[in-house]
Amino acid sequence: MYPAESKETVFRKVLNKGSILGPVLCNIFINDLGAGLEGILSKFADDTKLAGAVDSLKGREVPLRDLNKLEGWIITNHMNFSEGKCQILHLGWNNPRCMDRLGNEMLESSAMEKDLGVLVDGKLNMS
Repeated sequence: MYPAESKETVFRKVLNKGSILGPVLCNIFINDLGAGLEGILSKFADDTKLAGAVDSLKGREVPLRDLNKLEGWIITNHMNFSEGKCQILHLGWNNPRCMDRLGNEMLESSAMEKDLGVLVDGKLNMS
């Protein structure tokens, strides 16, 4: 390592485009992302989804705790989520449509979400 180069610069030089090392290191790094969550966390490439059932206003506390744990993970690991891309898809007919936040940002509600190329709405209609 040259004296003027930072560890980050050297790390980026090692991870050439097309290298399998980048995705492997990423998977190792985010492996503990869902540790301690009560909801279901799914990770696919750069897409992370948190799912959970809320059947009452009291049940709303579970996803709030999970979002707070994710926020703690973000701070601990010096990472960030693109809060502008984070949205909530409320499923079901009697959903209380609670508002949540990630960090200081309120999460917007979405009428439809695209998951692996398929659009899904709040009543689980797919197109």
